[in-house]
Amino acid sequence: MHRRWKVQITVVVAMFAFIRCNNQPVVYRGDTATKGTIHISVDESFKPVIDSQIKVFESSNPEAKIIAHYKAEAECLKDLLVDSIRMVIVTRKLLPIEERRLKDTLRFIPVQGRAAFDAVTIIVHPSNKDSLLDRSDLKSILNGTSGYKFRPVMDGLTATSTVRFAIDSILRGDKLSKEVTAATSSEGVIDYVSKNKDAIGFIGVSWIGNNDDPVQLSFQKKVTIASLKCEICPDDAYVKPYQANIATRRYPLVRGLHYILKENYEGLGSGFANFLIYERGQLIFRRAYLWPAKMAFEIRNAGIDE
Repeated sequence: MHRRWKVQITVVVAMFAFIRCNNQPVVYRGDTATKGTIHISVDESFKPVIDSQIKVFESSNPEAKIIAHYKAEAECLKDLLVDSIRMVIVTRKLLPIEERRLKDTLRFIPVQGRAAFDAVTIIVHPSNKDSLLDRSDLKSILNGTSGYKFRPVMDGLTATSTVRFAIDSILRGDKLSKEVTAATSSEGVIDYVSKNKDAIGFIGVSWIGNNDDPVQLSFQKKVTIASLKCEICPDDAYVKPYQANIATRRYPLVRGLHYILKENYEGLGSGFANFLIYERGQLIFRRAYLWPAKMAFEIRNAGIDE
């Protein structure tokens, strides 16, 4: 299930080299905002929360069927050129050059927006006492120069969003160590860390942050969620990826959840996108312990021991 790997990040812009020769616009018209069947590609980091979103949306719209394909972020972005894929959900918006290439292909620019904020969560084995870390610790762990005896593990065998985030926001130009281990999924990362005392895992908070989900509570019993140094706090403080810490950026590893929609009319993809960004969808993100991007929720001070 697991193997050592060497990460190679391919510039996603290259996917647009596969533009269809006839350069004809993509046309869909077999659905409405509440009826029909569509396929979407979703970053595997968001599987638990998007499964919940789809379940509630379909229960409210019995004639709607949304089929989600969970995969690495780079593969989701490539799917923008697959006619059957109506929407992708990833951790970043399109680059200007990607928008232009897609406009040349589709004859319109896809609609995109941020629906929520997520966090990359660091997990260690329960027996490991080194659970207070800062960004420099994570950088040295990932590039192989750390004094900590950690073995880093990530959530895929290809260019996942977690790998990209680690390279862009933690390593910032350095290369991943050859000692990085790859699991086949986020759940695989949790399983690996739970069985290896020297492992340190990197996963989306959607997989382990929901204290109301029995499955995620069972995960929390297998591993320990590390606390990271707050980079904007006046005093030294180490925080976990709780909602309030994501909302206020006290937790340092925050990223967005973005949708990119390939529709220029009110189809089922538009209906689902609107569901994500309005009240019901935003409340689902909130209950999943992500931070909603479109609705303002009150943050109250409480005596929580970090």
